[in-house]
Amino acid sequence: MPRIKHIGAGMALLALPALSACSTVANSAASQADITASSSQALNKLVRDNPAAAAISQQSRAVLVFPEMVKGGLVVGGAYGEGELRKGGRTTGYYTSFTGSWGLQAGAQSYGYAVFLMNDNAIQYLEESDGWEIGVGPTVVVVNAGVAENLSSSTLQDDAYAFIFDQRGLMAGVSIEGTKVTKVASR
Repeated sequence: MPRIKHIGAGMALLALPALSACSTVANSAASQADITASSSQALNKLVRDNPAAAAISQQSRAVLVFPEMVKGGLVVGGAYGEGELRKGGRTTGYYTSFTGSWGLQAGAQSYGYAVFLMNDNAIQYLEESDGWEIGVGPTVVVVNAGVAENLSSSTLQDDAYAFIFDQRGLMAGVSIEGTKVTKVASR
């Protein structure tokens, strides 16, 4: 039994360098102006380059944008980013996004994501909960090429639609399931 604990501790130590990228980002928090500028640029590019995102953005009540998430892992992993909630084209709050994971994984990458909130209940849940764990609460559909082909204004029935964009790096797969989104106090 002590041998297993030693191996587990060793694996955790191996993961520390990969996780340091996430903690470095967390320790150098961006200013609200930087977050707003990055979010505007990312959202404009997403809507310009993705017809499904453009259509959904026209019908959404709000959008939660994380322009850059940093993910790293070696058995133990994590992802962190900062973003904002926009309603009516203006920023109404700032948020952090954190995901922890354990399993067969190795590498590092960055990506962004946007969650279009389609109704007042989804917005209220985000604003009033003590952090929103995606996958719990309002229904979130992650839109990929297959889902996008079947979307139209008459088929938009879910609470929220998420788009992952600008993936860079060497790590297999990105999921926002289990991601914790938390509102931050004004800086």
